Amino acid sequence: MKLISVVTPCYNEEPNVREVYERVRSLMLQLGRYRYEHIFIDNASRDRTFDILKEIAAADPNVKVIRNARNFGHVRSPMHAMLQASGDAIIVLMSDLQDPPELLAQLIEEWERGVPIVIAIKHRSHEAAPIFLARKLFYRLVNRLSDDIETYENFTGFGLYDRQVIDLVRQFGDPYPYFRGMIAEIGLPHAEIEYVQQHRKHGKSKNNFYTLYDLAMLGITKLSKVPLRLVTFAGFLGSLISMFGGITYFAYKLLFWRQFTVGIAPIVIGVFFLGSLQLLFMGIIGEYVGNIHTQVHNRPLVVERERLNFSNEPGVPLPANTLSRSAATGR
Repeated sequence: MKLISVVTPCYNEEPNVREVYERVRSLMLQLGRYRYEHIFIDNASRDRTFDILKEIAAADPNVKVIRNARNFGHVRSPMHAMLQASGDAIIVLMSDLQDPPELLAQLIEEWERGVPIVIAIKHRSHEAAPIFLARKLFYRLVNRLSDDIETYENFTGFGLYDRQVIDLVRQFGDPYPYFRGMIAEIGLPHAEIEYVQQHRKHGKSKNNFYTLYDLAMLGITKLSKVPLRLVTFAGFLGSLISMFGGITYFAYKLLFWRQFTVGIAPIVIGVFFLGSLQLLFMGIIGEYVGNIHTQVHNRPLVVERERLNFSNEPGVPLPANTLSRSAATGR
C-alpha cells in the first residue's frame, strides 16, 4: 500500500490546526486505499499551536510534528518538512484553511493517472481585489523575465509532488529555496486543478509587505538574469544620452557664446537623475549579491528543537471512534 505524505507548515495557527488535521484525516479515511502521514512543522509558534499538535500526535501515530528552534521564515521551514517526508507522493497544504483540504482527493486522482506534478491554481480568490491583481501581475512579470522557464500563474505551492520530484528538489541544495521556481525549472509533466481560495476563517495572515517583497525578489533573482542585463543596457543608454547632451551643450555654447548661459540647472538635474539610476542599479545588483551571500553560507534550512512520532511507521487511519476516545483521554 502506497504512502501519502501531507505536509502542513504552521505559525501561530492555534485556531486552525485541529480542523486541518480532522479534515485531512476524514478524507484519507474516505479514500481508504493509502497509508498516510501528516507532517506538521511548527515554526516556533508563540501561541498554543504546538501544544495542540502534541495532543493530536499523542492520539494519532500518523501525525508527525517538527518544532523549529526559532522562526526560520516562510520559505525555509516548509521546504525542510517536505524533505523529511517519506511518502510516495508529497502534498503541501497550508494551515490557514484558505486552500481546501478536500481538494487532496483530486490531486491524488491525477497522480494515480501517472502525472508526477499536480498543482492547484487559484483562479479566483476572496482576498481583496487589489492584492489579487497585484499577485497576478507579479506572476506574469516573473514569467516574462524567466530564462526559458515556464512558470505557473496563481500557483502558491499547494499541490502534489511525486517522490521523484522531491528527490530532484533535494539535489538543488539551496539554503534559501524558491520552491515554485524549482517546480517550474524541473519541467516534468504536470496537471493543473483550479479552485477558489477562501477567506481566512481564524487568525491573521502572517504575510506583510516585507515577506511579500522578499518572495517577489526571490522569484525574480532565482529564475532570471534579465534585471542584471537591463542594468547593463540602461548604463550604456545613459552613457550615450549623457555624452550626446554634453556634446550638444558644448557645441551650443561655442556657437552662441554670449547669448547662451548654461547655468546650474542642467548639472543639478543630471546629478540627481544619474544618482537615482545608480541607487536603483545598486539595489538590483545587491539582490543578486545577497543570493550569493546566502549560498556561500550554506546554512541548514532549519534547526529542529523537537520532533514527535517520527519513529512510528505510518499506517492506515485509526477508526473514528478510537481516535476521538484517545484524544479525550489524552492517551
